[in-house]
Amino acid sequence: MAMSLISPETFFIASTSSSSPGAASSLAVAYRRPPHVCSVSPARRSSGRPFLTGERREGTASSSLVLRASSSFAPPSLPDSEADALGNVSIYSAETGQPVPFRDLWDQNEGMAVVALLRHFGCPCCWELASTLKESKVRFDSAGVKLIAVGVGAPEKARILAERLPFPLDCLYADPDRKAYDVLGLYYGFGRTFFNPASAKVFSRFESLQKAVKNYTVEATPDDRSGVLQQGGMYIFKGRRLLYARKDEGTGDHAPLDDILNICCAAPVA
Repeated sequence: MAMSLISPETFFIASTSSSSPGAASSLAVAYRRPPHVCSVSPARRSSGRPFLTGERREGTASSSLVLRASSSFAPPSLPDSEADALGNVSIYSAETGQPVPFRDLWDQNEGMAVVALLRHFGCPCCWELASTLKESKVRFDSAGVKLIAVGVGAPEKARILAERLPFPLDCLYADPDRKAYDVLGLYYGFGRTFFNPASAKVFSRFESLQKAVKNYTVEATPDDRSGVLQQGGMYIFKGRRLLYARKDEGTGDHAPLDDILNICCAAPVA
């Protein structure tokens, strides 16, 4: 697998072999910056507005905010304005195509949920993350934790990923307008997507990535190509309380799933 930055206009990911008979012998995905990206609003171009004290800011060396559940630490609820804004965001079920308010995705009193925000449904690194989440779902289920994966794109794009990976449709949601991403202040922009050093982590996951993209198709990419500049993140909620928050610094910079599972298991019982 080789990844190279061809130019400020192009991000190229290539796989030199495939273990799947009949699959293409190489995978090349080129994202070319759409003409209108230069007119993206300042809010979209920014590294993300403040979410909680301790989050990483552009140009600083501090790590992303991690709130770990333990017997000695009870993380506070999200500020009412933040919680209400997120709860009122409507995303779309990949299974039905119908809008669903964020607040209806899990029990807002004591329900546990892992919310994985993918970059977009046509991102090969997000296919790898979705594959890892799927493999871990039985562990989430046994811990009583609901798994929710959200991606940028229309519901039909989500269904492409779900069918070809595959991934459980009842856990997958589409946010074509990136509303939840904006509320959570997730990173967005050309530099974050194509030039962030954190993206180098993907090279250590060659086998996992190669396996995940064996049925990949660029057709899952959002029709609005500005969506490919969105970064994702990982969150754990217990009711309205936030137990863990991590923003992806760059493409492929995913939260370690073992950390997520450990936090879910360590969360105190009400």
